[in-house]
Amino acid sequence: MNDLNKDILIGSLFIAGILSFISGLFVISTVLFATTALFSNMTDNAHING
Repeated sequence: MNDLNKDILIGSLFIAGILSFISGLFVISTVLFATTALFSNMTDNAHING
C-alpha cells in the first residue's frame, strides 16, 4: 500500500470518528479512533523495521 492510500485510509477513519463523536455514538467513535491510532502506528513501525 503506498503512502497516498495509507493517508486516505487514516484520514477517512479519523473523520468518521469525529462525525460519530459529534452525533453521540461514543462507542463507535472510540473504536474508530483506536483503529486509526493502531493502523497509523503499524505503518510507521513497518518503515522503521524494513
